[in-house]
Amino acid sequence: MVNGRSPKQLVLILGDQLSPSIAALRAADPNRDVVLLAEVQQEASYVRHHKKKIAFLFSAMRHFAKELSAAGWCVDYVRLDDEGNRGSIPGEVERALIRNGCSRVLVTKPGEWRLLDELERLRAQRNFEINIMADDRFLCSEVAFADWADGRKQLRMENFYREMRRKTGLLMDESGKPCGGRWNFDSDNRKPPKKGLKIPGPKLFPVDAITRDVLVLVEDRFGDHFGVLQPFWFAVTRRQAESAFDHFIETSFAHFGDYQDAMLSGQPYMFHAVVSLYLNAGLLDPLKLCRRIDAAYRAGAVSLNAAEGFIRQVIGWREYVRGIYWLRMPSYVNENFLEHHNPLPAFYWTAETDMACISTCVEQTRDEAYAHHIQRLMITGNFAMLAGVDPRAVHEWYLAVYADAYEWVELPNTLGMSQFADGGLLGSKPYAASGNYINRMSDYCSDCRYEVKSKTGPRACPFNYLYWDFLDRHRDKLASNPRLAFPYRNLDGMDDDYIAALRRNAAAFMHRLHS
Repeated sequence: MVNGRSPKQLVLILGDQLSPSIAALRAADPNRDVVLLAEVQQEASYVRHHKKKIAFLFSAMRHFAKELSAAGWCVDYVRLDDEGNRGSIPGEVERALIRNGCSRVLVTKPGEWRLLDELERLRAQRNFEINIMADDRFLCSEVAFADWADGRKQLRMENFYREMRRKTGLLMDESGKPCGGRWNFDSDNRKPPKKGLKIPGPKLFPVDAITRDVLVLVEDRFGDHFGVLQPFWFAVTRRQAESAFDHFIETSFAHFGDYQDAMLSGQPYMFHAVVSLYLNAGLLDPLKLCRRIDAAYRAGAVSLNAAEGFIRQVIGWREYVRGIYWLRMPSYVNENFLEHHNPLPAFYWTAETDMACISTCVEQTRDEAYAHHIQRLMITGNFAMLAGVDPRAVHEWYLAVYADAYEWVELPNTLGMSQFADGGLLGSKPYAASGNYINRMSDYCSDCRYEVKSKTGPRACPFNYLYWDFLDRHRDKLASNPRLAFPYRNLDGMDDDYIAALRRNAAAFMHRLHS
């Protein structure tokens, strides 16, 4: 205490903590403490983030600083090109403490282990206090998840999801049972796309003066990063983000469930909400969104399969992967159960490949900093696993190219779900598939130089022979998996000449890929 008052605190707000009710702000005094937001080179380039992602975060941070100032907070905002910017969060914290006469730092726990480690090392090396508070924007704390996981032989999202449904009461009836008598309606959400669908797409927002300045800065400082910067239409304020969600409810939600897994050329968004970037940056509240969905279902405005599918992604999958992340970090990033070590193919950056599905998804990612979950899992992720790409290289690509990607959510999705690098901790089987799945769920194969129905030969779809080659070369690790019993029976029924042809095709393709 100083003269009967607590010392002035520096309240550090990170780029994915743009929530006025975040723990650090709730614990601070707007009449005394100073809020620090800082644009720093290290956070923008520890992987080569998509230009749109950097622009979104810098603009959203500047708008949030303006919001806090209007609410009466003293805000110390450091721009990337400010003189003396040290280029890192620890460096800017040290400068701001001196500049503002603060004696301690208050911060909500970062979402990435890397940054938490930096703050903890800063606390150990310097003579000032750093109070790191739990991030209670999430519905399941790290302690609660660890308690749930303790003693379980398998950590399955479905079991966790049911606990979250009971905890929140979402889509539960008066007797405490799930609405509709089932917990999961995923089987109803796999309709292939059909011609003539009218797809409204997400709400587009005009660029204001703040965002225009950011776009100039990003093009100047990060012009050689992956991605197309303009047109830029993302929401950058809380009000805009809420309007984007309203738009989804009004225009797309009715078809979201049915076509959740579908893919069409020229339709990057299908009927998806496209609000994960706002949710993960703190502009939207997850429970508030889910309660709106629940209310829409109860009012008869949307189908149960659509409502359940959305809510499962937010309170089920999103919370589950965060729990896995903090349970297993920092070693989780090095998991490589299948011992894959091939480099990431160049076409993940250039889109220059004759495989139409890969080219389409990479072009879309380049232009929009977005791909929906099936494009990520069953196109780019599926190919990388079949081709034996090092899972850490795949992880770093996903972290760099998507506007909604933060390590806590992206790493378990990539290493666990997409690449099976954790050996089944997160997912019960590898999500491997041949070209038949892609052909069923998209129109990509119709314009491809490869023939999706051909299994071997120069015109055969590479996904076909790579799929069987993947199962063949990993038989010792995967054949005992009960969820792969059917494909391994099919593989065992193939004659030796056919298997040899599959192997030759796979080897020749991989040689061309890496030569």
